[in-house]
Amino acid sequence: MLMESVQQWTAEAFEQFLMQPENADRRFELINGEIVEKMPTELHNIVSIILVVAFRLFVKQHRLGRVTYETRVRANPKDIHNDRIPDISFTRKERLLPITREGAVPQIPDLCVEVQSPDNYPKQMRTKAAWYLANGAQQVWILYTKKQLVEVQFADGNFDILTIGDELTGGDLLPGFSIPVAELFDLENE
Repeated sequence: MLMESVQQWTAEAFEQFLMQPENADRRFELINGEIVEKMPTELHNIVSIILVVAFRLFVKQHRLGRVTYETRVRANPKDIHNDRIPDISFTRKERLLPITREGAVPQIPDLCVEVQSPDNYPKQMRTKAAWYLANGAQQVWILYTKKQLVEVQFADGNFDILTIGDELTGGDLLPGFSIPVAELFDLENE
């Protein structure tokens, strides 16, 4: 019996794949050599925008660094099988590289945020968070839209679970930043 081999895509081949005309308006990630299309929903985007607007205003006002939305990142040149796209990311000003104009940013942000889409399960999201943390992120925030809670993971292996009555804060990474978890999931006022 013949087994089909699964192609392990490299970052270089992935860049060529992204340049194909049929892929121009689509979002793809390279995860362990596999191309995965991101399919965010309206719910995903509303929750993301609520956070990114508050977050960007705070970071800009305090000149803390750079906030990006759906920006491809690569851990290092040796990791040729991963180009990931955090929904929202933050890099402290002392770690900022010049703005990447093509391809993936060649470093992992200090903070990566993932917002749950309907096809995302907690195990998948935690695996992605672990990859970010193993490659340089200081924190990962996972916003679970189905249960309306936030999981904050730290580089030291600790984590916090925040519910509707809690405040999401930036801790040492973003001193002074705070947003009520309830506000992140307040869809009635959108």
